[in-house]
Amino acid sequence: MRKIFLLLILSFAIFKVHAQNFNFGAITLDDVEFDRNKIDSNASAVVLKEFGTASVQISDRTGNIELIFEYHVKIKIFNKDGYQQANITIPSYKDGSRAEFISAIKASTFNYENGRFVESAMDNKSVFTENKSKYTVLTKFTLPNIKNGSVIEYTYRLESPNLFNFKTWEFQSNIPKVYSEYLAYIPAIYNYNVSLRGFNKLSDTKSELAKECLRINGTPIDCSKIWYIMKNIPAFVEEDYMTAASNFKSAIHFELSDQQLLSGGSQKYTKSWRDIDYDLTGEKSLGAQMKRKDLFKDVIPVILKNSTDDLTKAKAVYNYIKKQIKWNNYYGKYSEDNIKKALDMHSGNVADINLSLISALSAANLDVEAVILSTRENGTVNKLFPVVSDFNYLIAKVNIDDKSYLLDASEPLAPFGLLPLRCINDQGRVINFKKPSYWIDLVAGQKTSTSYIMSGKLESDGKIKGTITTHSTGYAALNKRNEIKKFNSPEEYVEKLDERLPKIQILKQEIRNIDSVENTLTEIYEVEFSPIANASKDDLFFNPFFINPVAKNPFNLNLRTYPVDLGAASDERVIISIALPANYEMAEKPKDLAVGLPNSGGRYILKTLIEDNSLSFSQILQFNKAIYQPEEYPYLKELYSKIIQNQKADVLLKKTK
Repeated sequence: MRKIFLLLILSFAIFKVHAQNFNFGAITLDDVEFDRNKIDSNASAVVLKEFGTASVQISDRTGNIELIFEYHVKIKIFNKDGYQQANITIPSYKDGSRAEFISAIKASTFNYENGRFVESAMDNKSVFTENKSKYTVLTKFTLPNIKNGSVIEYTYRLESPNLFNFKTWEFQSNIPKVYSEYLAYIPAIYNYNVSLRGFNKLSDTKSELAKECLRINGTPIDCSKIWYIMKNIPAFVEEDYMTAASNFKSAIHFELSDQQLLSGGSQKYTKSWRDIDYDLTGEKSLGAQMKRKDLFKDVIPVILKNSTDDLTKAKAVYNYIKKQIKWNNYYGKYSEDNIKKALDMHSGNVADINLSLISALSAANLDVEAVILSTRENGTVNKLFPVVSDFNYLIAKVNIDDKSYLLDASEPLAPFGLLPLRCINDQGRVINFKKPSYWIDLVAGQKTSTSYIMSGKLESDGKIKGTITTHSTGYAALNKRNEIKKFNSPEEYVEKLDERLPKIQILKQEIRNIDSVENTLTEIYEVEFSPIANASKDDLFFNPFFINPVAKNPFNLNLRTYPVDLGAASDERVIISIALPANYEMAEKPKDLAVGLPNSGGRYILKTLIEDNSLSFSQILQFNKAIYQPEEYPYLKELYSKIIQNQKADVLLKKTK
């Protein structure tokens, strides 16, 4: 039997593992009376026990070799926040005729009433499916009769033709787990790379030989029978500013390296980058599409008629492709059919659009390459050995003079050289026809930058009237433009904005450069609002943080074990100037602050003063890095705490005699 290569060091000899599934419905008083303080005093629910087993078998349903996965879990619910654990969603995947199949669903709720257990079995008619996309089907059901203290239990079976990734086992979920066990039977003809990801370590593991666990065409095949056990697992809490949770959750991952063929020889799945370069450049849905310069030979002279250099040529081609093909909201590194069809239909996936861009740039005699990458929600790619299935997206890279530009024409409101944040995820692999592929850092091309400038006057009627001008660039402009385009008109967008600002009335508006994406997006609003008068009516007070206030701290964990990933550095400035009558002075104000993050990571500056009968308020919030490591998390958390606390303070204007 070939040895399974483990990326983690596992000692199979020193642990004693009592691995087995547990009987359905065998609920005990210990389950009902489980004290959550043993694992997490704040838990709304906890997994008491879960068991999964995965094996390769000949399916009775299809007659083909399938991965058979069986899952069984028992969950204790403590309060209403935990009721959502009774809403189950099981994803399954399909690709043409290859589809996963879910069966044998069994689910019950157990309540302890009047000294006995009462079982409420779910009616299987309650199970339904939902087509999330053409590649994903969701199987859903809800367990009945949920109460505080309920114990729920369910099992299901999944058959999958996908042997490449075997079956990932996630030890961590959004609730803590007392005990989680996974049993994998891996036939000797398959050699998998196995890795344990995440912050938590295995409690136990064991391996032994399972004789003749599989028989193919009469040939018996032995298996490695491997147990993976983890105990007292904390919940994985997702916070803002993170990439895919799968990057950080404690889980066992499998990737097929090679297969021994019964006829002799072997088939290698984990290839070298040299092999993958050859495959991708020869692939009819990728490399062949990069060569379709012929599709643009007639239109290129028209596209480039006003272009004087390579940079203006590239921008002209980029803008042309953005208008020609509308994104159908599907990712991909391969063209769905071919780029000619996408051009004819004016619709395609990400690869259709960007392979068309690459071909058009080539037709313009520009130096262009393809970059395959994994989006933020898809997780980071494996760097130890090439796994093409890790990549789910394709963009273009054009090289002009001594500078390279990364382009994604699927985002119509993105300026040249600004990738959507979904693409800013570690590194991508550059593919071309002339040299070996190589890694490239995927970093934001611009900051998220916004400035708010208000110039106003305190009128004799006690109202403050003025103009707020907002300038947005980089990702701030891209996000704002996308938000505006969700409405039927800019006027409708402003109406909704006015509704969200109950204390401020927008009297007049102007928005510039909505579609001129290379320019700064500018919003100009004439506004008025009334400060609050105290009982004497001689004093006025108002909160100066009415422009984009920080409503809550995005960082609330006691310990965050994964980085804070903003995607891009950011800069936000608020400057307010209000002319006051001569007989007013400032009696109270928010505390002036100047707080810096370690290692020049960012800063927050706040200052309020009256000078020459004018109230001046300025606020700067800068984050100079896109990614902050877990050890920097407490400083970010404290920074936001100070901002929020300070934003509760008002400006008090007193009328002098």
